[in-house]
Amino acid sequence: MKLASLDDGTRDGQLAVVSRDLSTAHIADGIAPSLRAALDDWAFIAPQLDALYRQLNDGKGDAKARRAFDFDPAQCMAPLPRASSRVCGATYLHHHDLEQRALGRSVPAAWRDAPQLQQVAGDGLLGPTQHLVLAREEWGIDFGAELAIVSGDLRQGATPDAALGQIRLLLLANAITLRNLVPDALAAGFGLLQAKPVTAFAPVAVTPDELGDAWTAAKAALPLRVRVNGNPVGTLEAGEDMTFNFAQLLSALAMTRPVTAGTIVSAGVVSNRATRRHTPGYASIAEARWLEMANGSEALTPFMRFGDTVHIDMLDGHGKSLFGAIEQTLKAATA
Repeated sequence: MKLASLDDGTRDGQLAVVSRDLSTAHIADGIAPSLRAALDDWAFIAPQLDALYRQLNDGKGDAKARRAFDFDPAQCMAPLPRASSRVCGATYLHHHDLEQRALGRSVPAAWRDAPQLQQVAGDGLLGPTQHLVLAREEWGIDFGAELAIVSGDLRQGATPDAALGQIRLLLLANAITLRNLVPDALAAGFGLLQAKPVTAFAPVAVTPDELGDAWTAAKAALPLRVRVNGNPVGTLEAGEDMTFNFAQLLSALAMTRPVTAGTIVSAGVVSNRATRRHTPGYASIAEARWLEMANGSEALTPFMRFGDTVHIDMLDGHGKSLFGAIEQTLKAATA
């Protein structure tokens, strides 16, 4: 099923079920007031949401179907505006290989042996069309197209098989990084809080079954497309070059602690190696710059400028938008 949080002026939004083709929606607050509340009692709430979802897709003209309305992504908050916790992994190692190669280094061997995770901000998450508002272009403003999962409750020490059963939803994200603030943050040795100011999400969260056969080995084997100012810059395959799958990431998070329902775990910026048949482009500007640096180029792809718009979407097996698109314009913060 597909779920969204409509902006009703509250912190968590109003829960809605969205049709498979993203054309219509139905308010679900009679079942649960918010997605956050639904995740807290998923075993009881999810079957009710699924029944409404089926009725919405069938469109048989019953009372519930007649109360459906046109779905507008512009009315959406992030599906989960406040996460219980949010963690980012480094599982597309090609992305990090490029970074380290540009710096004359190599990725630590430990990164290939076990998932690497870092805590990131889980509040203030943006909806799909909300502007990216930042103060200075010279911070090196970069987008980052990512896939993430939303977890149910998971006990400490859970195996990847147990973790797989607690993957409730998938999300599409745009994680902003201020690249020119990263070196000083790394030198200080205390995390990237200032360099990771905001993340936005596509309008709907989807259950893994919506991917059909494309949900395989806890990966989403589907194409991701990125455009900047209307120009294609990346066409990538999210299921390829992923060193660790989502079940492994979630299990790694649970190694020393229980995981709370509503935790978001990202796999990091999607990144593919080029092949003879396919040049994937990029899902973050930094990756283009690292390639240029490694090739000795002095003309580097510029970071985002005020007025630039980034568009991120993922297509299902029928070539249709799975999550709805993220489309955001960078705006200058006012005093």
